[in-house]
Amino acid sequence: MSVNDLTGKVGEWLRGIGPMADIVISSRIRLARNLANFPFLCRASEDERREIFRTLTEAFSSAKLDHNTYLLDMEELDEIDRQVLVERHLISKQHADGEGCRGVAVSASETRALMINEEDHLRMQVLRSGLQLEPLWEEISDIDNQIEAQTSFAFDEKLGYLTACPTNVGTGLRVSVMLHLPALKMTGEIEKVLRAAKDLRLAVRGLYGEGTDAIGDFYQISNQITLGHSEEEIIEKFSENIIPRIVEYERAARNALADERSMQLDDKVWRAYGILENARTMASDETLFFLSHVRMGVSMGRLQGIDVGTINELFLRIQPAHLQKMHGHALNGEERSVARAKYLRSRLGHQN
Repeated sequence: MSVNDLTGKVGEWLRGIGPMADIVISSRIRLARNLANFPFLCRASEDERREIFRTLTEAFSSAKLDHNTYLLDMEELDEIDRQVLVERHLISKQHADGEGCRGVAVSASETRALMINEEDHLRMQVLRSGLQLEPLWEEISDIDNQIEAQTSFAFDEKLGYLTACPTNVGTGLRVSVMLHLPALKMTGEIEKVLRAAKDLRLAVRGLYGEGTDAIGDFYQISNQITLGHSEEEIIEKFSENIIPRIVEYERAARNALADERSMQLDDKVWRAYGILENARTMASDETLFFLSHVRMGVSMGRLQGIDVGTINELFLRIQPAHLQKMHGHALNGEERSVARAKYLRSRLGHQN
């Protein structure tokens, strides 16, 4: 499998299905692990990095994780291909921009990605559409057990799993849920929700995680602390308390808009659709902004003839690296804006 094979389809996490999928774009669980007999990557030599790579790829093979899992060598990929993987949420920006021996094992469904030599020796992640944390935990726990049966992870009886970043020490678990919250933004309630999340020691980030802003009303909510809490406690807290409450607030805000400001709501939805359907140049940020309003209109039944899965796909296809892959060559900023607008017109009705 190559990156070209990935770009011909859309990952499972963008299908727009699963519990609370009108508001919950995706759920992700990640585990950080390090091999017992090697230094952390910040202290590892290039020879040690290559040995870590070899050890883990052999462990993947012996574990027989999935015959449809493919290894991509990051050193062999060009910049656009690496960025495609970032845009598809299969690797981090840090992994794409890194140096030295590193790679990622990706399942054909894109529900699994195992990063080698990112910040830790191994970053395992599983990803699904909608709120599906419990099944994701069962899946990643099984992957973790299979790999650990083939090698030894750095572990302390008191502290738990040892990681490069102190905030991951313990379980090494990071739960992340991507939410679409346009109504809370429109009603001015979003800041209250975000403050409450931070008071609960949760990290709030944008579409592409750490270091990104919430463009298009998309917010990633994740835990910051793993030490002193079991995996089950963290997941239960997210699944049964934190995320359902935020979803409830967003739905209440949408209902309030429909009841009290329906004309303003429809104007935002249809104005956004009209711009996307007719514009000749579109920047990334403004496209996400307008797609956010359209997605809300589709989810609320105020815009017919298009489904949430299609809108989710557009969020991916209009990203810079994906546009360049579709055209087969690098595009400058202006060329991407023209190509993005043309692609949107082709998907939303206009061919010219």
